[in-house]
Order: sequence, then structure tokens, then C-alpha cells
Amino acid sequence: MTSDTSIDTRAITRRKQWDALFALAGLLSMLVGTFTLLALLIVLAYDGAGRLSWSFFTSYPSRFPTQAGILTAWVGTSLVMLVTAASAIPLGISAAIYLEEYAPKNWFTEAIEINIANLAAVPSIIYGLMALGLFVYQLGLGASVLTAGLTLALLILPMIIIATREAIRSIPQSIREAAYALGATRWQTVKDHVIPYASGGILTGLIIALSRAIGETAPLITIGALSFIAFLPSPPFGTEFPYLSFQWLLDPFTVLPIQMFNWVSRPQEEFHVNAAAAGLVLLTMTLAMNALAIYIRHRFRKLVRW
Repeated sequence: MTSDTSIDTRAITRRKQWDALFALAGLLSMLVGTFTLLALLIVLAYDGAGRLSWSFFTSYPSRFPTQAGILTAWVGTSLVMLVTAASAIPLGISAAIYLEEYAPKNWFTEAIEINIANLAAVPSIIYGLMALGLFVYQLGLGASVLTAGLTLALLILPMIIIATREAIRSIPQSIREAAYALGATRWQTVKDHVIPYASGGILTGLIIALSRAIGETAPLITIGALSFIAFLPSPPFGTEFPYLSFQWLLDPFTVLPIQMFNWVSRPQEEFHVNAAAAGLVLLTMTLAMNALAIYIRHRFRKLVRW
């Protein structure tokens, strides 16, 4: 009896040691990532913070580094992300709801799920090549804001579907059964119960997917995005009926990552400072989107109680 007790004690001690070792490895991994990001922020801030000013945000690109700004880049980034969100979010959420709540469980849906998971791991340059052949050449949309938005929408669509499905799957089946017991239809159950409870996870997945899209460069270069553009897209509002204009969707564009690439490729050190300042702006936008995702998830976890 004493021998068995000592064996159990040694086994428990060994497992505790492995747990402590795993926790230490996880802590070190987190610190490496955190300090790497912090070092990147410090370097960008040291090189480019002095260049940040109101004129930097409101000036067009120029061959003179002290006069160059990111007006066309951040406007183009905003418009492209608007098209991306408007295209990918409704389609991704709808597809996830269908696959999780309506689709029959057979070999066809299993094949779709496997392909969605594979598409999430496809390199972004492949989406650029596909968009070049489909949107630019076949549909004749050219190197426009619409082409860029649709390309990035296809890029993040698998991520949105996977994140939304995981959020929906986390809702207990008892909530659905209670709604059915009270006479609710399947759509009423999904609309009034499942989606509200899963909103925190869905919104988190959406913002993380968009924060990836905002920094993509390879697919936009592939479809022919301009690296130097000294004019803004057409305004969305007009002076004549119907007072709305969609010409901006077909206008050429540039985005912050491409503007940074253009400046970094130049030999003058002043352009490198501009690139560091633009990188600081882009990184701040990405971190803000991820911080918003964390805040939304925290808020919904406090509001939703099962």
C-alpha cells in the first residue's frame, strides 16, 4: 500500500513539473512575440514619429520627400477596406449560417468544409493571380478600387466563414431546443437566439480578418495597383440626381503598404523616414482593429449569460 502511494505521489509530482515547464515555455513564447512587436514599434516611432503631421496626412505623394504625404494612400486604403467589408461580411456570415444550421451532413458539405479550410491557407499572391484573370481581364474592371476590394474579400472570406462557424458552434444546443419547444421556426431561432449569442465571436473574427486584409500587398500589386498616384478617386456624392456616384469604384488607387514599398525602394534617406511614418500609421490602424476585437469579445462575454 505504501509502495503504491509513493508511486502515485511521484507521478503527480512529475506531471506538475511538466505543467510548470509547459507554462514557462508558453510564457517565453509570449514574451518573444511581445518584445518583437515592441521593438518594431520603437524602431518605427524613432524613425518616423517626427514626420507625422497634419500635412503628412493631407498631402499628395511628391518627388520631394519633405513635401510627400499619404493622402491618396490612406483614402485608397479606406475605400478598398469599405468594399472588402461590404463584400465579404454578408457573404461569409450567410455561408457560415447555412453550413452550420441548414446544410445536411453528407459528403458534399464535408468536401466544402475541407476546401474552405484549404482556401484559408492559400498564399495571397494566388488570389491576386486569380483576380487578375477574372476581374481585370474577363470582367474588364481594370486595376480599380472595386477589383482590389473584391480580391481582398475573397482572401478573407474563408477566415470569416471559419470564425463565424466556430462562434455559432459554441452556442449550446439547449438554446435551440428551448426555442423550438416554444414554437419558433429554425430561422427565428437562428435570428433571435443563435446569432445574438454568437455575436461576440463573429465580430472578433470579422475584425481580425479585416486587420489582415488591410496590410496585404502582393495581391494588389498583382492586379496592377499604382505605386504613385497624385489624385483622389471620384467623390461618392454628386450635385445632380440621384446625388450618388459609384465612379470611384472604377478609379485607380494606391494603399499604404504599396506607398511604403515605393518609398523604401528609393535611395534617399528622407523617403525611408516617410516609409517609417506610414508604417507607424498602418501598424497603429491594425493594432487598433485588434484591440477593438478584444474589447468586443470582452463586452459580449459579460453581457451574454447562458
